[in-house]
Amino acid sequence: MNWITRERPKTDRIASPWLIRRFIDPEAQFRFVPKDQVISVAEQTGGRSFDAEGADFMHSVRNGVERCTFETLIDQFGLGGDEALARLARIVHAADVSSDLDSDPAGAGLLAIGVGGLAVETDDHQLLDRASFVYDALYAWCQLDVRQNVNDASRLGTPH
Repeated sequence: MNWITRERPKTDRIASPWLIRRFIDPEAQFRFVPKDQVISVAEQTGGRSFDAEGADFMHSVRNGVERCTFETLIDQFGLGGDEALARLARIVHAADVSSDLDSDPAGAGLLAIGVGGLAVETDDHQLLDRASFVYDALYAWCQLDVRQNVNDASRLGTPH
C-alpha cells in the first residue's frame, strides 16, 4: 500500500511510518509530497493519506484531548493493548503537540531529534530510514520501562 503525507517529516510523520511498517503494513511504501497535494496524490494512487488536513489518518480529539496521528493510528488499528506502544505514544504526543511538550520528560528529546534530523538529512526517504533506528530503540526502552514499572508496582503491592 502507498501511504502519502507531507514532505520534510519530523516527529509524528516519522513515528507514524515507523508504526505503519512495524505493526500495520510491513510492505508500506511512503510518498512525501507538498502539503497541498497529499489528498490528490492519495486519490490518484489509491493510497492512504496521513498527517495532513483532510487525510485518512490525522490529529483527532478524543475525550476533549488532542491526539496526534500516531495515537490515531494506534486507536484505528486496535494496537492500544501494547503497553510499550502506549508508552511510546505518550512520548510522541509530547514531542508533536506543542502545548503538551511537558507532558512527558522524553518529549523534548524526541522533538530535538526530529528537528535535528531535518537539519542533517535533506532526502525524506533517507531521513525515515535513518530515524527508524531511533524509534526501534525508543520502543525497546519503552518495553523495559513498562516492565520495570510493573515490577516496581508488584513489589510494592500497588496497582500500576
